[in-house]
Amino acid sequence: MSDTHVHALLARSLAACIADQSLPASCRDAAILVEAPRQAEHGDWATNCALTLAKPAKLPPRKIAELLVAHLPTDPIIQSTSIAGPGFINFTLNPAWFVAQLATIHTAGVAFGTSREFAGKKCQVEFVSANPTGPLHVGHGRNAVLGDVLANLMRAVGYDVSKEYYVNDVGVQIQNLGRSVLLRLRELGGEKITLPENGYQGDYIVDIAKLATHHAEWAQVTAQDEAAQIEWCGRLAGDVILQGIRSDLADCGIVHDHYFFESTLHANDAIEKTFARLTAAGHLFEQDGALWFRASAFGDEKDRVVRKADGNLTYFAADIAYHAQKFALGFDRVIDILGADHAGYVARMKGSVAALGGNPDALDYILTQLVALIRDGAMVSMSTRSGEFETLADLVRAVGRDVVRYFYLMRSHHTHLDFDLALATSQTMDNPVYYIQYAHARIASIFAKAAAAGTPYDANFSPTAAQISLPEELALIRELLEYPRLLLTSARELTPHRLTFYTLELARKFQSYYTHGNTDPRYRVLGQPPAVLQAKLSLLRAVQIVLHNALTLLGIHAPDRMDKVAVELVETT
Repeated sequence: MSDTHVHALLARSLAACIADQSLPASCRDAAILVEAPRQAEHGDWATNCALTLAKPAKLPPRKIAELLVAHLPTDPIIQSTSIAGPGFINFTLNPAWFVAQLATIHTAGVAFGTSREFAGKKCQVEFVSANPTGPLHVGHGRNAVLGDVLANLMRAVGYDVSKEYYVNDVGVQIQNLGRSVLLRLRELGGEKITLPENGYQGDYIVDIAKLATHHAEWAQVTAQDEAAQIEWCGRLAGDVILQGIRSDLADCGIVHDHYFFESTLHANDAIEKTFARLTAAGHLFEQDGALWFRASAFGDEKDRVVRKADGNLTYFAADIAYHAQKFALGFDRVIDILGADHAGYVARMKGSVAALGGNPDALDYILTQLVALIRDGAMVSMSTRSGEFETLADLVRAVGRDVVRYFYLMRSHHTHLDFDLALATSQTMDNPVYYIQYAHARIASIFAKAAAAGTPYDANFSPTAAQISLPEELALIRELLEYPRLLLTSARELTPHRLTFYTLELARKFQSYYTHGNTDPRYRVLGQPPAVLQAKLSLLRAVQIVLHNALTLLGIHAPDRMDKVAVELVETT
């Protein structure tokens, strides 16, 4: 990438300054930061290294900048350098270099932007993991899409990725689920029932109860005691609900590689074996009849109970054993995506990893903020237990998979998200999904028109800087070349929402460039002399490749036609 090239030139310049003693040897290990300037008129790259060198060099920053510029090697990539303010060095790259990069994009194709930065590393992304007590609601959708796109992103930078769903199929909630189904079964049999406050009241419970009456085992279960009936009903309901969850996720384009059931931890004595390891290391202690983990020794605000005085295990106990198994499988990085209400869980879980001899920094948590579904300007209330919720399946049916996936990533997971149904269902250019997809489809249409006119795109054509020289054209190429860096940054910082920002900005730059042709003939693609036409088609092909690659990572279709969209932009010829 061009920033690394500029960095290398600066490093060589600094070494030359030290060699001729214009700068002291104390400057040798100084950090050199190269970044894009905030204002386009300041060039393509800038560095403040002259300012950071001022102290060890004991010289004014501007004098240091002059020395560095004077010692820069001559390089065909650099068109010009300038010194601004107290000593910032700005670099403007040669337009010919930008145009030459189009061939790199064309050659890489679907692989453009991907890297082997983390090749040989294993990464697990655990997401959704909603208890199988009811259908997924729109709040779960944010977690689901975030996890799926993050997994795609991590794979794109070289990780061997596994997507996992943790199924909590034991405990109080499953018992409450089983009791709710059993009561509905009795109601179907003519009894008058009263659902407990902690029961589940949605219509789906009635549907499961009806299903149970036709189950081959139900006749035998009725002969057992109530506890056995509750257990059977809970197991049946959990299986049915989980099957529905998997189906709903698939409709949203999400398929997990593995489903891990909490019950296996109990069946394999994994929790007790983990307790034994922690006890041997001195990290568990008994107090008031309960068993405690010394979480405060690892940065948590207090110690935590893993086994209650009544002998029942806490959720934390199972999570410790579960994460011990994750790292035992050889994952170099484990990422858990949870709701913001789990913030207090992070320190104790990282502490448990450290207590078991692992690297707590290898465990990352993404905490997603709440989602509000907005209908007619008002927020829709949602509660799984009361049965008042909007399901993810309903949302996908209403607005489509592509829109759902994009809208869930329109904001950083750190911020609250309002999912506006009016905008999501709008099939106009106000909807960012349609706007981006139309950019891809418009390019496909241009290629089709060029072919129909007898001038099809020549993939072997090499454009020159004379043929692609408009400021907006060079700005488009600069945006395209940011894509590989975007993927690496997004993977390192676990911020897949950057992809939605990027695709929208790229689409805007393209649409702005293309519609300039309505008033300025230089911007028109079709109708140009053969060489200029091929050069512009080469540029558009690169834009199409990057749009397609980014949308694919987002799990969104990149169509060649947009028949349903009310196109608001005027086609130029």
